[in-house]
Amino acid sequence: MVYLDNNATTAVAPEVLEAMLPWLQGAYHNPSSMYEAAKIPARALDIARGEVAAVLGGVDPREVLFTSCGTESNNAALRGAARANPGRRHLVTTAVEHPAILEVCKAMAREGFELDVLPVDRHGQLDMADLVRALRPGQTLLVTAMHANNETGVIFPIDEIARLVKETDPAILVHTDATQTAGKLPLDLVDHLRNVDLLSFSGHKLHAPKGVGVLFQRKGARVAPYLIGGHQERGLRAGTENVAGVVALGRACALAREHAVDEVRVQALRDHLEREILARTPYALVNGAGAPRLPNTTSFAFHYIEGESILFELDRQGICASSGSACTSGSLEPSHVLRAMSVPRTAAHGSVRLSLSRYTTEADIDHAIAVLPDAVARIRRISPYWDTARGGPRVGAPE
Repeated sequence: MVYLDNNATTAVAPEVLEAMLPWLQGAYHNPSSMYEAAKIPARALDIARGEVAAVLGGVDPREVLFTSCGTESNNAALRGAARANPGRRHLVTTAVEHPAILEVCKAMAREGFELDVLPVDRHGQLDMADLVRALRPGQTLLVTAMHANNETGVIFPIDEIARLVKETDPAILVHTDATQTAGKLPLDLVDHLRNVDLLSFSGHKLHAPKGVGVLFQRKGARVAPYLIGGHQERGLRAGTENVAGVVALGRACALAREHAVDEVRVQALRDHLEREILARTPYALVNGAGAPRLPNTTSFAFHYIEGESILFELDRQGICASSGSACTSGSLEPSHVLRAMSVPRTAAHGSVRLSLSRYTTEADIDHAIAVLPDAVARIRRISPYWDTARGGPRVGAPE
């Protein structure tokens, strides 16, 4: 099997699995208990917190809160900020956020918050002038913008966004969903991202297991606890800690720092994949190609076919990938990200995301290059919009 869906989830690293197993077996004690045996997992939590703090640029470990996933971290950031700052009722986000942000913002809008959703251009990038115009000093509660898009890999300049927000009104909180960048890009919250108040990510995107996440909450940022009912995480997130998951995440963060150089190799593989697919496949493009992108992510758009059909063909050939459209969720509409980028409908419907990891090999990429163009050609032969004889769209095919 060739696994090219690492933006959805990653394999647990062998070193991470080895690190977490003792906490599922002999050292299973509740770290909040008073007896001596419980001090061992409590110390393990402190060590893991330090490893996460290090991957965030050396922040104070007390600013690191452990959660169950990135979605919980996002909800905790937005909902907690709202409860702690009741006098502010205005939110700003972007049109290409993950549903774990967009749906929360929409729910808060239904509850009476005012919401501005910033558009992106055809490359998936923001206009900073739009951001500045949207801000309301004294009223805006929070600006939330993802660090990198999960579908296209397009990177937002979070440092510039945060700086502009704080220059407008230092009391506005800045949150970024870094689920796709943790472990792939530097996250220096001490210097480069010093104006970011809140940052979320999830362990299973960087070779830790599912079920553990992080919310960085800068000291002084007014955010009320999201889960209450216990004293864990300094009273900021109640619930018995997932010791095995937290230890695993700490080890995964340490490995990400050790393997940072691998991203150069991963990007070279990604770039080779893009060149070959575009050279071998007519009427194809890379979504977001004109913007800075994650080194591991490519989103191909193939005109005049459905992405779902491509995924079935790839699966049949032993390749795991994701579609850029929402067809797998029962909708016939392209994804909200591609619609926000004004990708032509004929291409947005035929979008496929391939995402690599440090475990991706040259052989994996060669197999994808051998399979994908032929799969697209086979599907086009039965498309009502494709003229097989001409090797192009039929006369009258939709634009």
